[in-house]
Amino acid sequence: MNEEVLIPKMTRIDKTRKKKIKIPVINLVLIFFAILLYICSTFINLNIKHYVLPANLFSGAKLTAESFIYSFFFIPQVPVVLFAASVLGKRMAVISVILYLLAGLAGMPLFALGGGIKYIAQFGFGYLAAYIPAVIITCRLLKERYSFSDMVKAAIAGVLVIHVIGILYMAVVALFRHAGFMFVGGWIAAQSGLKIIYDILFSFVLIVAGKYIHSGLSYIIK
Repeated sequence: MNEEVLIPKMTRIDKTRKKKIKIPVINLVLIFFAILLYICSTFINLNIKHYVLPANLFSGAKLTAESFIYSFFFIPQVPVVLFAASVLGKRMAVISVILYLLAGLAGMPLFALGGGIKYIAQFGFGYLAAYIPAVIITCRLLKERYSFSDMVKAAIAGVLVIHVIGILYMAVVALFRHAGFMFVGGWIAAQSGLKIIYDILFSFVLIVAGKYIHSGLSYIIK
């Protein structure tokens, strides 16, 4: 048998043929647009009103029409983040959230109370940090299928992850600041309480919208 058959030929790898990491321009545009949505949604307050039964309904107190209306100010950043996850997918959505957080911690006034590295000590920073695991879980539940049940699960799971981590983070900060139980209870009622329900409802609606935008973008990119 010929010796050349027994000894495999060595092929030289040409450096110019090595794979290069290419980031499509459209991906950068989408990530930038998602960050812009996060910033804008931080400073939007939606005044939501609905009917309620007043606590003093049977106390004999004089009631007016306003006594049966509950006004609630809603900041839609959580649904917007989950919307971005449904549109961009896990990789780009996580990158957009990380860049948003880094820009805010670097000193840009992108958060509700400003920015800077000291923002980590704010009671509400846990909600922002929780966007990363919420995006990952939301995208895993959608699994590219975007079925009705998957979108419901994604909305509920994504919102609950944000609020649970946010509450736990707030409790730790409150412990270090020696805040009382009254403050902690009031914070949970104000920042989570009823807001969880609205976050889930709005998140589901935006995830449904994100389903069709995701399909359109996939068609354009391919």
